[in-house]
Formats: sequence, C-alpha cells, structure tokens
Amino acid sequence: MQSSQLEQPSREILEKQHYKVVGSHSAVKTCGWTKNLLRGRGGCYKLKFYGIQSHKCMQMTTSISCANRCSFCWRDYKSPVSKKWEWGADDPIEILEKSLYAHDKLLEGFKGNKNTPRRLYDQSKIVEHVALSLTGEPIIYPKINKLIEEFHKRKISTFLVTNAQYPTEIKNLKPITQLYISLDAPNKELLKKIDVPLFKDYWERLNESLEIMGEKKGRTCIRLTCIKDLNMCEEENYAELIKKADPDFIEIKGYMYVGASRERLKLSNMPSFDEVKEWGLKVNEYLKDYDFASQHKPSRVILLAKKKYFDKEKNKWNTWIDFNKFFEESC
Repeated sequence: MQSSQLEQPSREILEKQHYKVVGSHSAVKTCGWTKNLLRGRGGCYKLKFYGIQSHKCMQMTTSISCANRCSFCWRDYKSPVSKKWEWGADDPIEILEKSLYAHDKLLEGFKGNKNTPRRLYDQSKIVEHVALSLTGEPIIYPKINKLIEEFHKRKISTFLVTNAQYPTEIKNLKPITQLYISLDAPNKELLKKIDVPLFKDYWERLNESLEIMGEKKGRTCIRLTCIKDLNMCEEENYAELIKKADPDFIEIKGYMYVGASRERLKLSNMPSFDEVKEWGLKVNEYLKDYDFASQHKPSRVILLAKKKYFDKEKNKWNTWIDFNKFFEESC
C-alpha cells in the first residue's frame, strides 16, 4: 500500500494552481464564487438555490484520485487515477482541522483588500458549509462517514458530488446535507466517450448508483453538465435515468471552458445560458413530477425541483435548506 496519492511533481503542480494539499490525499482550493462574494460581486448559485453563503463555504476533496478521466474536467491527466483505494487513510479529524486551516490561509489576502468589507472577511473565518466536489472522487476515502459526522458536529453542512462509479459506497454513505450524482450522458457509448471510465462495467455501476440514490432519505440532486455538440441530446433517455434516482433536484449546468479541459474540448463546446435553459426545459418535458424552479445566469445553470417544494399558498419555491432542522436530525 502506498503512503500518498501524490508524487512530489503532482503536488507541486497542484500548489502552483493554488491548491493546498492536505495530508497524503486531500486538498482545498478557494472557489471563485467565494472570492467574488468577498469582493462584493455576488454569490454562487448555491446561495440562490439553497441559501448557502458563498463566503462561508469551503471547497475540498478527500481524494485527489478518480476512476474517470472526464473530458470536461478542469484537472489535467497528471492527477492519479485508480479504481480502488490503494493508500493509507489519514485521520478524519486531522483532515478536517488541516483543511479549515488551509482554507483560512488561502483567504488571508482578503483581510487587507480595500474591496472586501471587514465584516465579510471576519465571517469567512467561520466555515458553515463544505463542498466535497473539488476534484477526484471524495466518496472513496475509507473514513468518509466519520469525516462527515465531524463536519456536522461543528454545524458545517455537507454537499458531496460523486461520479456514480461506487454504488456500494453510495449505499453505505451516512446522511449528508445534499448528495449529488453527476449524470454526464444519456447512453452507454456516449458516457464512455465523455467520462473515459476505468471500470469496464461503468454503465452498470451508474445505473445501480442511480437506483440506490432513489432509496436515500436525505436531499438528493442529479447534476447534468451540458457540453454543446456532444451530450445535449436524447432528452427522454436522460429523463428515464433521472427517474431511477428520484432526486429532489436537478441542476442543469453548462460546461465551462477552463483548465485542462481546454486541451480536450473546444470553446464552441461551451453553451450559452439560453442554450442550457432551452435544452434543460426540454428534459423537463419528460419529467411530470418536476418543474423549473430557479436559474443563475452567471453560472449558466437552471434548477428543476420536485413540485412538492413549491409553496402554493405563498406562490414561491421553497428550496432553501433548513440548516437547524438538518443538524437536529443528523447529530
């Protein structure tokens, strides 16, 4: 068993890209929307959709390694890939504390920034949400449940994004604030082209993961990344896959031409917000239990939600998270 996921050259590359490597397999990086809010330029779609304060959000992963080499991913192919955990597992409390420290150090430059209100900077030092979606596949960390438990003890809500190649780990995952599955293609052949999976039974794993998500009691979400001229097709097939997972929410988001994805895709593959919305509404036509709930143009994303989240009396969508209720039930 290897001691670390990262060789020194890979670690140095990540640090040049403004990651903070934590221990032997975790990493933290400041989200662009966290920076934007601290500069007074507004928060991300998670604020509008779910009530998450962008300047109090930490973006991290518990595993740099992944079982896919997705064409649209911003990371390069120098990052490790593996189908199973082959390294020592760092202590979850140590990961949590070192990640919070790294996140705080990454934000230090905003303390003296004339465009950052001191009030917002001081608030940013108290993390209230963690997005386990930075890079790699966080769910394969063997002690992920203990780490999530520790986050919740500290009143830090959790979003975790998985590529649906680990159905057993999804099944065994303890309740989190919101669980995501990335659904990148409507059929087996296209999924192989887009995600470039290591597993030979990648399609079966995806479908099993979707079915397991459908059995989860907590908040769940399917995320579709729209790549123009590649996977914006077969709306009915997407809908059938989504129905297996029975998610509370569906985020339909445009691919962004950033990072190493520029070596694999073209600028023309990045759809406009209007194209994302038009196509997303076509998918929704095949989903009778969902409706258009919200949108965030700067992120090129729309939100479809189950109709039960619409408050008819107030004539408004109620998709924001009741954090107090969540922590009462999870701790």
